[in-house]
Amino acid sequence: MNICVLGSGGWGTALGILLFNNKHKVTLWEYEKEYAHTLNEYRENFYYLPKVKIPAKIEITHDIHEAVRGKDIILVSTPTQYIRSVINEISSIDLKGKIVLSVSKGIENHSLMTVSQIFLDVFKNIEKKNIVVLSGPSHAEEVSRMIPTAVVAASYDEDNAHIVQKAFSNSYFRVYRSTDVKGVELGGALKNVIAIAAGISDGAGFGDNTKAAIMTRGIREITRLGMRFGAEENTFIGLSGIGDLIVTCMSKLSRNRFVGEEVGKGRKLKDVLGEMKMVAEGVATTESTHELAKKMGVELPIIEQVYKVLFLGKNAHLATEKLMTRDLKEEV
Repeated sequence: MNICVLGSGGWGTALGILLFNNKHKVTLWEYEKEYAHTLNEYRENFYYLPKVKIPAKIEITHDIHEAVRGKDIILVSTPTQYIRSVINEISSIDLKGKIVLSVSKGIENHSLMTVSQIFLDVFKNIEKKNIVVLSGPSHAEEVSRMIPTAVVAASYDEDNAHIVQKAFSNSYFRVYRSTDVKGVELGGALKNVIAIAAGISDGAGFGDNTKAAIMTRGIREITRLGMRFGAEENTFIGLSGIGDLIVTCMSKLSRNRFVGEEVGKGRKLKDVLGEMKMVAEGVATTESTHELAKKMGVELPIIEQVYKVLFLGKNAHLATEKLMTRDLKEEV
């Protein structure tokens, strides 16, 4: 297939290489013109995926119209808060027979839209059935090293989910399929907020017991909000739910866990983010989810406390005490 990847961060680069290894023709689009030249010259993504060579036959361009022209799949891997501005440039493209694939994990601030909803809002002639989302426990650093990984592709049209499943699957990257687009998207987005909570716990000096409680109660909060939006409960015990939650809360490669850990140590959020080259999607998603919860009347105690620690400067120990002294209730 002829596939373009919009966004040459670590995840976009890793997936572009994977797709090339699967014998597809791949074009990688880079937003910054000078960095596109650097990628072309050195064939290495020094910022986001160092020491991983980009095959010479992967085309790299700064021209987004050139990147999407004649492609079978348009893969969007830019951070969620920038997706709207990126695809606005190609909003009139003829998408007949094309698959638009999201691998980003977030909820847009202000609009409170998931990525698939942004696609429907911006693209003038997109069909809902042609949208696919890919999510699951998958660090770019490990996929680029061909470490066995499993994810899920979800679409309202099972045939399109199957196309993506076949395009990506190989001996080290296994793709399952689903028709629960909302569930897969929300699982991938909200687990980043819980990962920040896990990081805050680490930074504040709490232990494994605390993190296990955060993860277990966190997936309940994700499920509660997801089902309010019509998602399927079983999705959240799958790869895009508990699977992605485990890897993001536990791994030293997790940017969201790292942000939480630094804030848990007492550092200011703006200082932590100012030192990072990569985007921690969970920070903006915390704002969006806090607003969504209020709008929908859904109780999300952990996410509420993460919001207060990140944006209101609440002490991590006081936030934890608030969670521990809530009214006692049944587990489920």
